[in-house]
Amino acid sequence: MDIRIGIANSPREISFESSQSSADVEKVVADALAADAKYVRLADAKGNVYVVPTASLAYLEIGSEESRRVGFVA
Repeated sequence: MDIRIGIANSPREISFESSQSSADVEKVVADALAADAKYVRLADAKGNVYVVPTASLAYLEIGSEESRRVGFVA
């Protein structure tokens, strides 16, 4: 699934694909915000790790878990 993270005071965003479910990603971020953690840690499908300070987290967009369609559409 696609994940986009908006950073406060920055025109750019972090965008990557994750093998985690949308519920898992939402829980990790919600738990970090509820516990007043300093950062949230997410991993992408390639094994890269993204550490984002919760103070600069503007938004988190979690894409659908729908698999991509292959082929032509008539």
